[in-house]
Amino acid sequence: MEEIVTVVGNWGFPIAVSIYLLVRIEGKLEHLAECIRGLSEAIRGS
Repeated sequence: MEEIVTVVGNWGFPIAVSIYLLVRIEGKLEHLAECIRGLSEAIRGS
């Protein structure tokens, strides 16, 4: 039981932080891709 607590303590927090950051960054990456598409359309239009 003590080994399980140690493993969760060592790996659980970094995994949780990684998942949180990936979820937050995903939305920003989608917005960035949308902006890049808009810029490429603006360049083609001019």
